[in-house]
Amino acid sequence: MLTPERHRIILELLEEKEVIKLHELVEATSSSESTIRRDLSQLEKNKKLKRVHGGASLLKQKGAELSIHEKSTINLHEKEAVAKYAAGLIKDGDCIFLDAGTTTFQMIKHITAKDIKIVTNGLTHLEALLERNIDTFLTGGYIKRKTKALIGRGAVDGLKNYQFDKSFIGVNGIHPIYGFTTPDPEEAAVKELAVRLGQKVYVLADHTKFHEVTFAKVADLGAGTVLTNETDQEMLEEFKGDLSFEVVPTV
Repeated sequence: MLTPERHRIILELLEEKEVIKLHELVEATSSSESTIRRDLSQLEKNKKLKRVHGGASLLKQKGAELSIHEKSTINLHEKEAVAKYAAGLIKDGDCIFLDAGTTTFQMIKHITAKDIKIVTNGLTHLEALLERNIDTFLTGGYIKRKTKALIGRGAVDGLKNYQFDKSFIGVNGIHPIYGFTTPDPEEAAVKELAVRLGQKVYVLADHTKFHEVTFAKVADLGAGTVLTNETDQEMLEEFKGDLSFEVVPTV
């Protein structure tokens, strides 16, 4: 079967199923796994699909963003593992930036460090932080209805007053060419500043964020260490040299 024909079949199956496994594509095209892997790599470079562990999926809309409720129901086990690991990196006396988001929210219950200070732009974080008796500072800014994040000039100006031992950031996409991205440019500006103000920067991301690209760039891959549950060595190999990452054990 010629390459254009295989590509046509792959894209048609993706339109039908949205996510498809490697073995299904091997069967549908009567091709080898290595051939299909090369096809998926080429189609991804052409921005036709996204490779995922064991197959491929349709690309998301670059400006689309789920609500905080919708995000909180997705990949809960993976997010919990990443959050617990991240919380363990906080040491006594640290000054922390804690980004808005569901994975960073999960960190709060696992924080055991004493005498820390946390600055956040996440309205959903406040009650949990105060219940833990953690000294908490809010950035200010415009309240984003969908995610309850504080964004805009007010958030950026408020953030400029601080320096952080560690910044913990959430992103929507991690890509070998386009770096860390998020759908909202104003929220990207807050994240980008928090990255610059952090002595150490950690990006919390489950396996679904790899090879995703959304509308607004946050930073280059070298700006922070990714904490992830992604274990696909072929996937991670593509980022080698550009991306620092720590693979989080999951039970």
